[in-house]
Amino acid sequence: MPRIAEILDTMEYGPSPEDSGIARDWLARHEAGFGHFIDGKFVAPAEGGRFEVLNPATSKPLAQVAQGTAKDVDAAVKAARRAQKGWAALPGSERARHLYALARHVQRRERLLSVIETMDNGKPIRESRDIDIPLVARHFYHHAGWASLVETEFPGYRPVGVCGQIIPWNFPLLMLAWKVAPALAAGNTVVLKPAEFTPLTALLFAEIAQEAGLPPGVLNIVTGDGATGALIVDHPDVDKIAFTGSTEVGRRIREATAGTGKKLSLELGGKSPFIVFDDADLDAAVEGVVDSIWFNQGQVCCAGSRLLVQESVADRMYDKLKRRMATLRVGDPLDKSTDMGPIVAQVQLDRIKHYVELGKTEGAACWQDSATLPKGGLYFPPTLFTGAEPASTIAQDEIFGPVLTASTFRTPDEAVSLANNSRYGLAASVWSETVNQALHVAARLKAGVVWINCANMFDAAVGFGGYRESGFGREGGREGLYEYLVAGWEKDAPALKPVAAAPLAAVPLGGDHDLPSIDRTAKLYVGGKQARPDGGYSYGVTDPKGRVLGQVGLGNRKDIRNAVEAAHKATGWGGLAGHNRAQVLYFLAENLAARSEEFAHRLTAMTGATAKAASAEVEAAVRRVFFYAGFADKYDGQVHDARARQVTLAMNEPWGVMGILCPDEAPLLGFVSLVVPAIAMGNRVVAVPSPRHPLVATDLYQVLDTSDVPDGVVNIVTGERDVLAKTLAEHDDIAALWYAGPADGGAAVEKASAGSLKATWTNQGRRRDWLSDAEGQGRDYLRRATQVKNIWLPYGE
Repeated sequence: MPRIAEILDTMEYGPSPEDSGIARDWLARHEAGFGHFIDGKFVAPAEGGRFEVLNPATSKPLAQVAQGTAKDVDAAVKAARRAQKGWAALPGSERARHLYALARHVQRRERLLSVIETMDNGKPIRESRDIDIPLVARHFYHHAGWASLVETEFPGYRPVGVCGQIIPWNFPLLMLAWKVAPALAAGNTVVLKPAEFTPLTALLFAEIAQEAGLPPGVLNIVTGDGATGALIVDHPDVDKIAFTGSTEVGRRIREATAGTGKKLSLELGGKSPFIVFDDADLDAAVEGVVDSIWFNQGQVCCAGSRLLVQESVADRMYDKLKRRMATLRVGDPLDKSTDMGPIVAQVQLDRIKHYVELGKTEGAACWQDSATLPKGGLYFPPTLFTGAEPASTIAQDEIFGPVLTASTFRTPDEAVSLANNSRYGLAASVWSETVNQALHVAARLKAGVVWINCANMFDAAVGFGGYRESGFGREGGREGLYEYLVAGWEKDAPALKPVAAAPLAAVPLGGDHDLPSIDRTAKLYVGGKQARPDGGYSYGVTDPKGRVLGQVGLGNRKDIRNAVEAAHKATGWGGLAGHNRAQVLYFLAENLAARSEEFAHRLTAMTGATAKAASAEVEAAVRRVFFYAGFADKYDGQVHDARARQVTLAMNEPWGVMGILCPDEAPLLGFVSLVVPAIAMGNRVVAVPSPRHPLVATDLYQVLDTSDVPDGVVNIVTGERDVLAKTLAEHDDIAALWYAGPADGGAAVEKASAGSLKATWTNQGRRRDWLSDAEGQGRDYLRRATQVKNIWLPYGE
C-alpha cells in the first residue's frame, strides 16, 4: 500500500468501490424474471416472452424482463383508462400528497436506486448518486406543488387522459421522473415503456409506487423493445404520446400519430455547440467540456459535442483539454473515483467506433489518451477531433458517445453561424467573461437551452426541449405541464360539418351579365407586393348562388417558395421591441375599422351572411387585432430561481417563419385570429386564406400596405388549401404550421411535417367558434406562436 506522502506526490486515486450487495440481493429476489407492472401489481407477460438485461461493465446478465406484446399493452391501457377518471377527480391537494410520497420514498431508496442505475446503464456511481437520483426526487417534489396549483394556475384546462410514455436508456430513472411527474400532477394516468437496455430502475420504481400507495392503474410499466413502444404509439385509446429518443424514431412516431388526435411531444437528438471566446476562463471552460461531452460517456442528447473556440486561444484550449483528458479515469462505474464508465450496449459502441473511423477518413486529426481500457466491458476512451470541417459527418451527425469535434472561429457572428449550422437545436453552451457578449450570442442561437459559463444544468422548474429536428414540446416547469393539459373548449368542440368541396376551377365559369367582363383577378401578396401566380392560373370565386364574384390567383409550390423567401428576408420584425410591433398592429386595427362597412359588404356577398352577422364578424376582427396589439409587449417570459447564485431566463421567442392555413367559416375573423397573434409575437407568416371565400383576405392587401406592416411579414397565397398545406408542411424553412380545416387535411399536414419535425397545431377536424373570446383568442394562441428558450446564467465567484 502506498504511503500518504507518495499519494500526495502522485495524486493517484486508490480504489473506492461502492457496495453493491443490497442491489444484488434485490436482483436475486427477482431471479425468476420481472413481469410487467399493470393495475398496481406485477403480472407475467401474456405470451411468456422474456429477454436478458446485461451489465455493460461486465457484459454479464443482470436480470430477465418481460417482452411486452399487444395483449400486455392493451391490458395496461385499459387499466390506465379505468383509473384516469377517478385520479383526475381527486382534489389537486390529494394528488399532491401522492407525488410528495413518491419523492420521499425515492429519497429513502436513494442508494439502492443509484447502484441499480449504475449497474444497468454503466454511468459512474458519482453521477447516479449525486445528480440523477436527487433530480428524480426534485421532479416529484416540484410537481407535487403543481398538482395542488393546476386548477387555479391553468383555468379552463383538463388532463389529456391516458399518456403513453417511451423513455431512453441514457437517463433511465430521471427520464421516467421527467415524464411521469407532470402527467400525474395534471390528472393523467400513464403507460410507460422503459428502454430495453435499462428497464431495472423503472421496475424498482414500480415497487416504490406500490409501497407509497399510488392507486392501481395510475402508473403502468410495460417492458420490451421498440416493437412494444410502437404498440403503445398505435393504441387507439392512448390520448398522448411523450417520447425521448432518436430523431429517426421521433419522425416515425410523428407519422404514426398523424390524424389520430393524439397530443405529441418529442425530445430528440442534438449536436450542441460549446462556444469558447478569447476572454473566457479557459480552465473553467475545460471543466465545462468535461462535464458536457464526457458526462455519462457522452451519451447525452444535449452534450456539447461541437467545440467552437476563438482562433486566438484555440491552441491553448486544445493543450489544456488534452492534459485534462489524460487524467480522466475510465473504469468500473461502481468505483467512486471513476470519471467514465462503459458504453451502454455493444450496438452503441459499434456506432461510436464507426464514426471515429469515419472522422479519420474525412481528414480530421484524432487524439486519444494512451491509457489502457479495462477488459471485459464496453469501454471507449474520451476522443478529440481537431480540424473537423463544419460540414463533415462527425460535425453534423449525433454520435452519442465520448467524441468531441473542435474547430475555430474569428468573430461572434461567425461563431453564431457555425453554431446554428445544424439540423438540431437542443442546447448550447457559451463561455465568455463579458456578459453582454454572452447574452447577445445566446439570444441568437437556435437552441432551446443555453448555458452561460456552465454546462448540463437541469432543474424541475426549468423547461427543457429543442428547436428544429431536436423535437418540440418542453419538459419541466410551467411549459412542461402544458404538454399534459388540453383546453376544455378544444376537447369539447363539435366536428366540422362535411362540405362537398368542388375543385377550384381554373377555367372560365361564365357570367351573369351582358356587358363584356372586366378583369377582377386578385393577385397574391408576397414581400409587400401584389404578384401574379407562378403558374399563371386563377380560379373563380362564387357566392352561395353560384354567381361569379371575382377571380383569385391559384398559387402553387413556387409561389409558396417565393413567399417563404420573402418572409425570411423580413428578419427585422422579430427584432423589434414589442412596443413597436404593437404600434403597427394598432394602426392595422384602425385602418380595418375605417373600412369595416366595405368588408361587411364583401362578407355578405361571399358567404350569404346577413348584414348584421357580417358586421359582427368585422367588429370582432377589429377587436381581435386590438387585443393582440395589447399583448405584443406584455407576453413576457419568466426568471427562474432554480439554484443558488444562478438565474434562468425563460424567454418567449418567435418561431421565425410560420405557415397558416385558414378556415372557411368566418373567413375574415378566422384569418385575423390566426395571423395576428403570430405576427404580434414577432413571427413572419405565409398565410393561405379560405379557398371558398378568399376575397376578404385579398381585400386586406391595401390595409396591410397602409398600416406600415413591413414587407414580408404577412404573405398571402390563395389556392387549394390542402395542396398548399402539404407544400408548407414539407418546407424545411417553415418552423411551425397552423391548420384549420377538414380532419383529413389536418392529418396530411401532421404526416408531411415529419420530414423536418416542425411543430403543428391543427383543429383535428373540429369547429371553432371564432366569435367566442374563449375559443378564438387568448394566451393559448400566443403560447403556440412562441417557443421557450431557457438561458442559464450563474453569478458570483
